[in-house]
Amino acid sequence: MNLILPAVSPSITHLSLVSSSLSRFPHARRLPAIFLQKPNFLSSSLSSFPLRRSPPSMSWLGKLGTVFGNRAGISSMDASSAAIAQGPDDDVPAPGQQFAQFGAGCFWGVELAFQRVPGVMKTEVGYSQGLTHNPTYEDVCTGTTNHAEVVRLQYDPSSCRYEDLLDVFWARHDPTTLNRQGNDVGSQYRSGIYYYTPEQEETAKESLERQQKNLGRKIVTEILLAKKFYRAEEYHQQYLEKGGRFGFQQSASKGCSDPIRCYG
Repeated sequence: MNLILPAVSPSITHLSLVSSSLSRFPHARRLPAIFLQKPNFLSSSLSSFPLRRSPPSMSWLGKLGTVFGNRAGISSMDASSAAIAQGPDDDVPAPGQQFAQFGAGCFWGVELAFQRVPGVMKTEVGYSQGLTHNPTYEDVCTGTTNHAEVVRLQYDPSSCRYEDLLDVFWARHDPTTLNRQGNDVGSQYRSGIYYYTPEQEETAKESLERQQKNLGRKIVTEILLAKKFYRAEEYHQQYLEKGGRFGFQQSASKGCSDPIRCYG
């Protein structure tokens, strides 16, 4: 007598094998069907804490564009953007004042240090020395734009010498750590003096030589012509004076020597 067995589809056979395999692991059988999903509990827990550093990752669309996009068009666009970003800072300071620009790590604490200097009339934080036109904070945090976080200030040379500003710059950070200040790591935190005049360039180089003699490690501060300055988002401006992350205002009074809490 011939037996005719019903046909079994490959998918059913596969499920049977999986079920049979799982029967050896009684704990596994209790897992719900959604056990393959990975809810990001850490991310949701941290969402209530406004952490400063969270460099965004490239989206899958961005990755596809990088791989399959029109490379000639992208290169042309990047070259045009870089040409603008690498141009000189052609802004004009107020009458009787001069610009100075420094990079010394996170720009919040650096700005407050310069706000307190007598003769400094105005400070603003931003991005410079990069290859992207009109970068955002998120762009700079990726580390791909080559911008540095900088403070640009206007000072009255009749009441504040450029040498005085350099003294504040050296005292505010460690110029021997490459692309890093404390826990802040990345090329945007590099040490730099960005000059506007030949006199500033010469003074900066002489000051660096003097500092080098007093330090046991090599100074990695770059001294370059000031390039186009991109003012940072408004919430970054005078951040610590306005209260910082925790709402504790820090004094920007001239001559104030209170310790600076870098993140508020």
